[in-house]
Amino acid sequence: MTSTKTWTEVDQYFMSELQVSDPLMDSVLKANSEAELPAIDVSPNQGKFLSLLAQLKGAKRILEIGTLGGYSTIWLARALPEDGHLVTLEYSEKHAKVAAKNIQNAGMDRKVEIKVGAALDTLPTIEGEFDFIFIDADKQNNANYLKWALELSQPGAVIITDNVVRGGKVIDNNSGDESVQGVRYFVDMLSKEPRIDSTVVQTVGSKGYDGFVMGIVKG
Repeated sequence: MTSTKTWTEVDQYFMSELQVSDPLMDSVLKANSEAELPAIDVSPNQGKFLSLLAQLKGAKRILEIGTLGGYSTIWLARALPEDGHLVTLEYSEKHAKVAAKNIQNAGMDRKVEIKVGAALDTLPTIEGEFDFIFIDADKQNNANYLKWALELSQPGAVIITDNVVRGGKVIDNNSGDESVQGVRYFVDMLSKEPRIDSTVVQTVGSKGYDGFVMGIVKG
């Protein structure tokens, strides 16, 4: 019971039982595929999980680093109150255009602001503090994104960083994979950072074997 096929079937079972039919989110994935964006969106179960976490936090200002086609963006925006605001950062102009259309079709464009460009260039332009931050971009820069996340966070803010297990490769100190080494440097930074209390949750499902770090910024 450890194959990707089994994990995917289990994902599909829980989706069929715990999520209502969602043609809008299906259309987002379809639009992303037709635009030939990489199929690296969070899964539907993971998207809803992010949305539930943001609701539990009572988030009003969300920062997302890594938009892709806006799938996770929309899940997070759904958790916001009417006066909530989400800023999402995307390096690729092509991806940002696809995301903007998806977000508009979802009726979330009034809540969502897309900033295009390298995140390390756009992060210094952002004003205000956030109570929920989702990091899901190039793993080589996770540590740099964490530094900015801490600077832009309110006390008690939740910071989620995706794709940190790398199919188990994260334990290989000698890996030549820059993403693996980026995650390891990020985790080492977390272990020494007094401003945040964090843990990791390993996951399996339609996206394979991975996991995310969740942290809470100390007051």
